[in-house]
Formats: sequence, structure tokens, C-alpha cells
Amino acid sequence: MTAGPTTWEPRWIRKHPPGDPHPDSVWWAPRSRGWWIAVLFAVGSSLFALGALPPYALGVGRTADAITFFAGSIFFTSAALFQYDEAVDGLGRKRGPGGRRRWLLWDPRDLGWLASGVQLIGTFWFNWSTFNAIRTNLSAHLADQRVWRPDALGSIAFLVASGLAWYEVCHGWGAWRPHSLGWWITVANLVGSLAFGVSAVAAYVVPATGQLADPEISNLGTFVGALCFLAGAILLMPERVAGPDTR
Repeated sequence: MTAGPTTWEPRWIRKHPPGDPHPDSVWWAPRSRGWWIAVLFAVGSSLFALGALPPYALGVGRTADAITFFAGSIFFTSAALFQYDEAVDGLGRKRGPGGRRRWLLWDPRDLGWLASGVQLIGTFWFNWSTFNAIRTNLSAHLADQRVWRPDALGSIAFLVASGLAWYEVCHGWGAWRPHSLGWWITVANLVGSLAFGVSAVAAYVVPATGQLADPEISNLGTFVGALCFLAGAILLMPERVAGPDTR
């Protein structure tokens, strides 16, 4: 017996809500929420990748480079807000008593809702970290508190969210599903989150010197992670028009 998408693919159900406009194009569908999620994540990832390139950072200067990261984090948060809304919509409880629109829900048993909520919190941490990184007068202690710690917390949140998304798609902790776009997207995001985690560890501000523990590894981790997130964002577009995967 072949399992139906409602049983096996909650991700597909969530990303193809009833009433969603029929996509006329894989790459251009501005009336679709899923398209905007992909575009916003792609722009945010591109800005993070750009900011991590040493030639760009040297060319524009430290402040402009920091602003590039902050702008990328805003795009991440915008995409994460849409994705959280998508998860709430997928629960079928968007309307509360009296037809009022509901947005804040609590359903930790739903992996899609939980992953999107944790991811959204992580983007807020990145907003705070990248905003404070624009400042040039922070002591090593304040840089540790206001830049490195929220960056580390954001990286942890992204890793947890990616792990939950992976578990949902695989129906467990391990599966080989190369035929599934959702599987490839979660792989890309999981690897990207791991790279961001390495970057956060390498970006620890050493109190004695006020310098990063390993700036080269930090930049490399950010660049690799951003490229992985970019790949995942691009794959979201064909996933919008893909049929249900029941294999």
C-alpha cells in the first residue's frame, strides 16, 4: 500500500495550502507565499556570503560590511516570519473564536511549527548580533556579550531547527531520499547550520586580545553556510510546484 501525502508528507501539505494560487512559473510567482520565502532567504543568504568575502570586506570597509550582514539578517527574519505563518496555516487553526486571525500558537508536537518557531527565534538573535557588530567602540567584554553570544545562540537555534526539519522529512534521524526535493533542502540547511556553528565558535572574542579566535575559519564557515542556505532557498522554488512524494 502506498501511503498518502497526508500521512507521510506533512511538509508537502504545509507548502501546498488550499487556495494557494496555482503557480504559473517555477521562478516567478509573486502571489505565492512560498515564492517569497524562497526569495527572501536567497537574498539574505547572498548578503551573508558577500559579507564573508575578504575582498568585499576590505573594499567597502568594516562598517559597510557589518551593515551587509545586518541587512542579510533582516531578510532572514522576513523569510522566517512567512515560514512560521506557513506552519500555523498548515495546522489548520489560523482562525480563532469569532473568526479572528490567530498567529501565536503553541503546538510543540508539530515538527513543522516547532522548527519554524525555533528558526524565527534564531533570526532575532542574528538581528541583535549583526546590529551590534556595526558599532566600532565595543570593548572585548561587550563584543562578547552583544555580538558573539547572540550569534552563538542564533547558530544553535538554526541547528536545532534544521535538525527538526530533517527529522520531519526523514521520519526519523536517518534516511536516504535523493528523489525528494524536501530532503535535499533539509540537507542543505543542516550543513549550512553546522557551518554557521563552526563560524560562531571561531568568532569567539578572546578577552586578552579582543580579537577573534580564528577569523579565517569564521569567515569560511559563514561563507559555506550562506551558500548552503542559498542552495536550499533556490530549491524551495521547484518544491512549490512539485507533486506529492509518496515513495
